[in-house]
Amino acid sequence: MTYVKTKLKREIIIDSIITIHYFEYMKDFVFNGESHNFWEFLYVDNGTVSVCSDDTWLILNTGDIVFHQPNEFHAIKSIGKNSPNLIAISFVCDSPAMDFFIQKSFTLTENERELISHIISESRRSFSTPLHIPSVEQVQIKDETPFASQQLVLMYLELFLITSIRNHPENIATQTSLPKASPEKKATKQERLEKILQYMEFHICEQIKIPEICDTFSISRSSLQALFHETMNCGAIDYFNNMKIQRAKEIIRDGTMNFTEITYFLSYNSLPYFSKQFKAATGMSPSEYSSSVKGITEALRGSNS
Repeated sequence: MTYVKTKLKREIIIDSIITIHYFEYMKDFVFNGESHNFWEFLYVDNGTVSVCSDDTWLILNTGDIVFHQPNEFHAIKSIGKNSPNLIAISFVCDSPAMDFFIQKSFTLTENERELISHIISESRRSFSTPLHIPSVEQVQIKDETPFASQQLVLMYLELFLITSIRNHPENIATQTSLPKASPEKKATKQERLEKILQYMEFHICEQIKIPEICDTFSISRSSLQALFHETMNCGAIDYFNNMKIQRAKEIIRDGTMNFTEITYFLSYNSLPYFSKQFKAATGMSPSEYSSSVKGITEALRGSNS
């Protein structure tokens, strides 16, 4: 037998990364705009912003993304009641398939959001430059990185772009494969999860325990934990505690409460305990986080005034 190799076509090839940022801004944040000769996309992880693409303004809510082609002017301003969390990734790609993303914006699917999370996670492993500093214009590679972490950044980004083209086609009939589980079972699981998350959001200012959730939703402890580990990659209370930290960060950015007021508003036992939990989750104390976010916002304003 004679074996012949087959070279497979690659539709999207990322040549290099320019920047990868995860911003947490004050709610009155404004960026007056810029243009550059490489691709960039902006994903709204939380909040509502108005984005300018050349002469067109559009509103993006949580879960929305917009793409800016090379040399397209773009600007941002926060217009929601909550302070926004934004992910901006810029890169060089000359693949013709990128024409799909010209003047494109849409809401990400769960799978696409997971790929964005993978990009951010691998970037933190690969780069020594912080992701939350807007003034960073070139990422620096860490001296020691996990095996292939840099390659995974590129692969996850390419996979994200390919998945987005498949998931958001224009005038093309969508082809779906057979699901591993029945649609009814998937819907039931998703509906139950959404109701539990709504319950947690409603009780964010309280201390809730696993038995309370189990009793409220008639679900066993093992099933509850399995549901969260499968969909959220953590336990139910771990997720709830993270929700509290995210709410604390929002309040700090909004500037509506001091740290003591936040402590009691979110039912932490004491200010030292709140500070300890906050630092464990974010790597910064509440005061350090407040100074960091305010400093970034003010520096950005100054650079665009």
